[in-house]
Amino acid sequence: MPRTRNRLIAAARRSMLQRAELYRRLDVAKAAFKPGALVDRGKYRVNAKIDDAAHAVRQEFRKNRLPIALAAVAGVAWLLREPIKEHAPRLTQKIQDMANAVADRLRPADETPADQASADDGDHDAPVENDDEAVQ
Repeated sequence: MPRTRNRLIAAARRSMLQRAELYRRLDVAKAAFKPGALVDRGKYRVNAKIDDAAHAVRQEFRKNRLPIALAAVAGVAWLLREPIKEHAPRLTQKIQDMANAVADRLRPADETPADQASADDGDHDAPVENDDEAVQ
């Protein structure tokens, strides 16, 4: 009878261990289906996908730096198209003024602004039409 008793005790112990394991698994399953746990798993999966996408983008950028950089610059220019349209005329005028100032400094010193104005007219040697000839 002692053997039977020992077997019964061992069976009861195994049964208690199995029951405890089932309860632990049940608790894990309950915790897994709580809204907070579902949200956390969703966040983890989204973050994993974002990390994978960022890694892929980094790899593509390493392979194709120039085209992607040009596309990024074009995208930024397109986003800023309205301010560019607004400020471009003033900026070009400033650039022209600076270019004219540099050109004025680089001109020879013997040439005066009056000489430049007469040289800009450019029609010094052109024949002058006579009004009498135009009537005939």
